[in-house]
Amino acid sequence: MWRLGRLTDDMAAAGDALFRARSYMPLVLVPLFVFSVFDDRAPTSFAWELVCLVVALSGLLLRAFVVGTAPRGASTRGTTTPTADSLSTLGAYSVVRHPLYIANTLVAIGCALLSGTWYLPLIVLLLSVLYHERIAAREEAFLENTFGGRFRAWAGEVPAMVPAFTRYRPSDVPFQWQKVVVQESHGLCAIGTAFLVLDTLEDSVRLGAFHVDRAWLAFFFATLIPFLIVASVKRVRAGRGANAAEQERAGVAPREQ
Repeated sequence: MWRLGRLTDDMAAAGDALFRARSYMPLVLVPLFVFSVFDDRAPTSFAWELVCLVVALSGLLLRAFVVGTAPRGASTRGTTTPTADSLSTLGAYSVVRHPLYIANTLVAIGCALLSGTWYLPLIVLLLSVLYHERIAAREEAFLENTFGGRFRAWAGEVPAMVPAFTRYRPSDVPFQWQKVVVQESHGLCAIGTAFLVLDTLEDSVRLGAFHVDRAWLAFFFATLIPFLIVASVKRVRAGRGANAAEQERAGVAPREQ
């Protein structure tokens, strides 16, 4: 990290490592959350928990808007390195360069608020900024290498993390409901899982006995069902695609349905 060279290069290198480990980063919240609830407070009220849910779901809704209005090939889901076949500059990307990171931060803050403390959401906000700043540096280095002057012109006009709402220009892509359902059912289930686990931890620690709130258990299953449906459909389609490819390699024409 602290080698000779430009600081932006160090940030991009750190962003590379964080990008590959991003699926596990939310787990950092769990020990911080557990530590924050070891106090003399009563469990948070259900009304407050609903406020927390609204904050988290606002992040998911922002993700849905960004994903649903982004052109095909923009910010594709690479698993080890950033990938993109096109540069999106309209819709959410016309007011801020990294709207998905703002959305992820809102989800994390919504979960942190469940602790009922003032400091955990601030810690999560700070960690989220530091974390996403480094991933953004890596992504922007990739985008500059890929799109050159077009990226530099866009980056020179659109802020990285603080939205400039007066710059908004609507996307020319019709809202893609199917794409949103396929990509964001996982995020919805993640919120359902997080609220069940974190609320159970908070109630159990502060009550001194294991306690599961039936409302959050029901919410978890309500978010799990669409995730399982989408996962099953994707698996079936992947299986059909693999069979078709096998038949093509073997020189066998697929049967008409």
